[in-house]
Amino acid sequence: MSNINTVIFDMDGTVLNTLEDLTTSVNFVMDKFGFPKHTLQEYRKVFGNGIRQAIELTVPEGTSAEVIDEMLPVFKEHYDKHCLDKTRPYDGILELMKELKQRGYKLAIVSNKIDSAVKELNQRFFSEAVEVAIGERPGIKRKPAPDTVYEALKELGSKVEESIYVGDSEVDYATAVNSGLPCISVLWGFRDKDYLIEIGADVFAKEPKDVLDLL
Repeated sequence: MSNINTVIFDMDGTVLNTLEDLTTSVNFVMDKFGFPKHTLQEYRKVFGNGIRQAIELTVPEGTSAEVIDEMLPVFKEHYDKHCLDKTRPYDGILELMKELKQRGYKLAIVSNKIDSAVKELNQRFFSEAVEVAIGERPGIKRKPAPDTVYEALKELGSKVEESIYVGDSEVDYATAVNSGLPCISVLWGFRDKDYLIEIGADVFAKEPKDVLDLL
């Protein structure tokens, strides 16, 4: 992959372990609306395609779209206050990013998280290495559409054929395919290897330093 000069990372489950804070905030909303709460492992399977879909997949069957519309701002308010309680970079991620930066790679993060949270978390943890961070916002289609990836490449001044995507889920693999980028699927995130193989992934990183070896 000698022609690669740009690495696009997913956020949740790839560079940041956000599972506990996301679980806490969704369960806060579930409790407030009188719905059953769920475990960390149950939520692990549904995070990755935006918070609305995660809520849709975990509320009781038959819950109306109007109720979910009411739940979203409650989640956002709670998560904005608590998104840094337990969220941390995965072991080895900061070292990976630092090494990539030193080697001259351009780095970006694209996520289906709310744009304000993506920018805040990037500023908190990765601002020394990551130049561009893009989340869900009006006017740009969320992953697996390629729009956030193309926006990141545009801001970085990079080309598709010079770039690679790193993510942990089926949404990330589909995003890479839709964007025309090769994909490295990480095995420390929200999905396991067997599932990733089922959906077509075929290049894997068991730990962050493997990304360097693959590049």
